[in-house]
Amino acid sequence: MHHDLKPVPGMAPIVGLLYATVEDTYRRLKQRVKGMSQEELDYKGPFGDLNSTGQLIRHLAVVDLHWVYRLRGEPVPRDLQEAYGPMFDRQGKIPAVSGVPLEELLESYDRVQTWFRDVCLGLTDDDLDRVVDYEDGKTATIRWGIWHIADHSRYHQAQIAWLRKWWRQGRNKG
Repeated sequence: MHHDLKPVPGMAPIVGLLYATVEDTYRRLKQRVKGMSQEELDYKGPFGDLNSTGQLIRHLAVVDLHWVYRLRGEPVPRDLQEAYGPMFDRQGKIPAVSGVPLEELLESYDRVQTWFRDVCLGLTDDDLDRVVDYEDGKTATIRWGIWHIADHSRYHQAQIAWLRKWWRQGRNKG
């Protein structure tokens, strides 16, 4: 089997190709965490000072949710803000997540991915040049935003890979 990124039928060609990177990265995330126990999902590294896999999954869903609404040109509805929580807590850290089952985290993230796909289906390649507000008064093109969703996920997947490695090493010592 060879890897490829195929644009989604019904999407503008460049939008579809960018979206394919997000879709592929999300598929790999789900594969990476498949079968993870609650204890491992809540594991915060060998010294207990890192973000857990559960925190990282929720964080990715929250960030992507905000991108969905940026691309729509709308604020995130209050009910979704309450359901998904903030991007960062008062200390500027990823909010704590503990005891939330993997299935629940992935189901809520699946919803965000569906909304994101729906937004991309409505974009044209010309829309990719449109500028949207980004964090802290910054701006970004829609093209960069779609790419960023995939890149941000890959970044945190590398952290999850390290957590899994440390988890297995710690379990094999005992």
